[in-house]
Amino acid sequence: MKKFFKVTIKNKETGKEYQEKVSNEEYILKEFEKKGYRLPFSCRNGCCTSCAVKIKSGKLSQPEAMGVSNALKEEGYALLCVAKATEDLEVETTYHDEVYEMQFGKYFGLGTTRVAPPWEFEED
Repeated sequence: MKKFFKVTIKNKETGKEYQEKVSNEEYILKEFEKKGYRLPFSCRNGCCTSCAVKIKSGKLSQPEAMGVSNALKEEGYALLCVAKATEDLEVETTYHDEVYEMQFGKYFGLGTTRVAPPWEFEED
């Protein structure tokens, strides 16, 4: 059954606040874009963290959000491109790569990967 919820998005970087009624049947990012708002995104598939937000109040559903670990979801992080409101909701955008760093930053530099030398091509 189609329901509408009030969703408030606070932009952490600009201080601007956006508020709209959105359908529980559509992704939040898509609903705000239809109303003329330009919000950060990249893949639109729930894989990257460009559209990541921190939930301040309310609830949403995001079963397709592969780009956010279960641990970060439990801390209140979500991806707007694959999130649907399930009640009135207030979220705050994150800084560029903030969630990506929280999720993957601890792994950088720990593996055996090394910088490869430049390719050398032999001419025939």
